[in-house]
Amino acid sequence: MNAPSARILLVEDELQIRRLVRQVLERAGYRVDEAATRADGLAQAAAQAPDLLLLDLGLPDGDGVGFVRALRDWTRLPVLVLSARSDEQDKIGALDAGADDYLTKPFSVGELLARVRALLRRAEGDRGHEVAQFRFGEVEVDLARHTVTRAGEPVHLTAIEYRLLVSLLVNAGKVMTHRQLLREVWGPGYADATHYLRVYVGHLRQKLEADPLRPAHFRTEIGVGYRFQH
Repeated sequence: MNAPSARILLVEDELQIRRLVRQVLERAGYRVDEAATRADGLAQAAAQAPDLLLLDLGLPDGDGVGFVRALRDWTRLPVLVLSARSDEQDKIGALDAGADDYLTKPFSVGELLARVRALLRRAEGDRGHEVAQFRFGEVEVDLARHTVTRAGEPVHLTAIEYRLLVSLLVNAGKVMTHRQLLREVWGPGYADATHYLRVYVGHLRQKLEADPLRPAHFRTEIGVGYRFQH
């Protein structure tokens, strides 16, 4: 895979490190997207289908090892862990969870780029890491193609509805707080706009639930947030 055609997702909560790694990768010709949280990283991995993911283990809303396990439920996307944790057990835990490689901070630019090239070569020609489809009830969501169907018929979702759906799907079984969802779907300036969530979760229920008044999949966690349940 040629560098200019490769898209890399960088999941790192420290802004300075994120900027530095992004600059290094972009100078080498890669396209780079960023995420600072577990929730946003999973959502972007699903919606954008990058060629490689670089992951810090210490995320503010969940451990990176759990991130890798969640990712491996639906994709074989190559993962390179970048972490300050040098203990052998941390490396073993990340690799056992499904990471493909592990690089300890601080690292040299040359070694980082060499690891990136190696993982991209390994993945070249392998499309098996593409995001799988999610199915629940009569609904099928193909995140790679950005399509949603119900009983075989296309369902139209707005851009906001689709981003909210993706955030909930890729965190299936996990309670997503109001603040998390608002930040990931609408942006940091909407962290307190909980009325938006009520409206848009209502839209998803109307369009995707068998009984919107008694939702089986888009569950309310009173006073906390929402949870997607298969």
